[in-house]
Amino acid sequence: MYSFKLKTLAILSGKVMKKIKYYDTDKYLLSVLAVILLCHYLKIFSSSADEILLTFFASIATLPVIYNAFLSLKEKRISIDLLASIALVVSIMNREWASAVFINLMLTSARLFANYTKIQARDAIKSLLKLRPEKVKVKIGREIIEEAVAKVKINDIIVVELGDRIPVDGVVVSGQGIVDQSSLTGESTPVEKKIRDKVYSSTLNVAGSLVIRAEKVGKDTTFEKIIKLIEQSGKDKSLIQTTADRFASWYLAVTLVGAIILYLISHNLVMVLSVLLVTCADDVAVAVPMAFSAAIGKAAKQGIIFKGGAFLEGITKVKTLIVDKTGTITLGKLKISQVVTFGNFSKDEVVIMAATADYFSQHPIAKAVIEYAKERKLAFNKPTDFTEYQGKGIYAIMKNKKIICGKLSFLTESGIEITEGQYQKIKKIMLDTSKTSIFVGYDKKLACLITLADELRPGVKKTLEELKTLGINKIVMLTGDNENVAKKIAKEAGIDVFHANLFPEDKLRYIKKYQNKKHKVAMIGDGVNDAASLALADIGIAMGVIGSDVAIEAADIALMKDEFNKIPEAIHLGNTTVKISQQDFWIWGVVNVVGFFLALSGTIGPEEAAAFNFITDFFPIFNSLRLFRYNFPSDI
Repeated sequence: MYSFKLKTLAILSGKVMKKIKYYDTDKYLLSVLAVILLCHYLKIFSSSADEILLTFFASIATLPVIYNAFLSLKEKRISIDLLASIALVVSIMNREWASAVFINLMLTSARLFANYTKIQARDAIKSLLKLRPEKVKVKIGREIIEEAVAKVKINDIIVVELGDRIPVDGVVVSGQGIVDQSSLTGESTPVEKKIRDKVYSSTLNVAGSLVIRAEKVGKDTTFEKIIKLIEQSGKDKSLIQTTADRFASWYLAVTLVGAIILYLISHNLVMVLSVLLVTCADDVAVAVPMAFSAAIGKAAKQGIIFKGGAFLEGITKVKTLIVDKTGTITLGKLKISQVVTFGNFSKDEVVIMAATADYFSQHPIAKAVIEYAKERKLAFNKPTDFTEYQGKGIYAIMKNKKIICGKLSFLTESGIEITEGQYQKIKKIMLDTSKTSIFVGYDKKLACLITLADELRPGVKKTLEELKTLGINKIVMLTGDNENVAKKIAKEAGIDVFHANLFPEDKLRYIKKYQNKKHKVAMIGDGVNDAASLALADIGIAMGVIGSDVAIEAADIALMKDEFNKIPEAIHLGNTTVKISQQDFWIWGVVNVVGFFLALSGTIGPEEAAAFNFITDFFPIFNSLRLFRYNFPSDI
């Protein structure tokens, strides 16, 4: 009979709860409860009117609590609502109306703060979605028509005028402009865009006009992928968040059992109620997720995308950082410094061969070769066949003959004939240079040796020194380049340990070598050529991922721009978030010890215990709210 009544009450409570959620009245309920309590303590109403108001609003506010408690029982778990329901029932039985109102005031506040965190995440996404253009100007022949963004297709020609947001990821085919990319990269300075430059959806054209060929549209654009990442970031909880959830569950269970034992020993229902009122709060379970949510949102605005709280906390535990060389600690903008021909081939012929072979490749060396061919105004076409072997080289067909482009070992494995005289010439050149080198073979003959120079990224040495002060004990550079190149760059960057002449599978082997159970190993690379390495590392950091689907998918932390100094910024933020979360636990512990002492000693009764709980609940929550005002260090 009683169980039937309880179930009926829960169902009725559920209907009311849905109405409350639907009308979003928690904020109004909080205000009403606060006013009722204020009137009670100021004795504005007569005692009978005061009791009626307290009774009515305590009962109304209790309905959602009972409903949530019923749901937790169905799921076979102990929740704060279950503990609070018991405290409310005991309060009502003892006619402690003010205590019941205080409990509901505390629970309503907790619900509002929990929702605040979710709303902040939703608002961040909504603010991003506002950047998505609804209409687009499409050029068809000489005519320009306006239509919905959803109708845009790959290879459509888009006109972006002054003040327009770019609706697609694409390449500039004509015109010139200045684009504000802060919505994606967090950078405050607009970037000049001209023919052949890449542009990205949601960015704003602040000067000039651009004509763009669409390469990615709809959900495939970088902007849409970033929104998806932010939406999913809350799902992968950190160890501290998980600990807070588990701790809250165990704490509530122990409190419930303890209250029963206390009553059996003392038979003092007032004391038991006071203890329950001191403990029935989930401030830690609200405060810790709030801290991580605020931090992840702050990072996203700076162009640092964390895929979840686990990686925000995890980066603070990194002791070994493994860095790729090309495009990570160097600029990755290689320039051809020397072209040495062999046999009867001319310089222009071998450059055309290399550019043809590299036509479809995204590797920095390939881009440098193609840029060099364009500078020399050499005509080259797509190869009729193309295969790229990661870390080795490229196989292509030009005029029905094979081009082999890549490392010398790759050429010899592919059947390119190299004479003793050529070997001696190559050996002499390689000994005299600390530059990156590639070879080109055509029709089974060695055609040329091309050397390329790369520069250390500005500020890298200072950033690496900063990382060491943040607790990273070992920095290791991995590269596919030769020993001379690796040694030169490592010395300039202040890196003591490096490994050269590596294939992609060799990089994986070194990552496994440095991994251990005592600390985490982070790998930073470009996310394209290093996708497997990033996935294997404890923390994979992809740098300069704007426009790269592979990089966004491969990394645990994505840096939208090629800014190496974002890594210490991310660690600083992680350290601050963990520190604040740990403070939340300490604040909660101290407050509860004080509350227990006051309740068990009889210093405070139920009404005072409820007030104590309500006031102290805000301490860890306000502590976490500090992260919404967090400013990144300006001196990094």
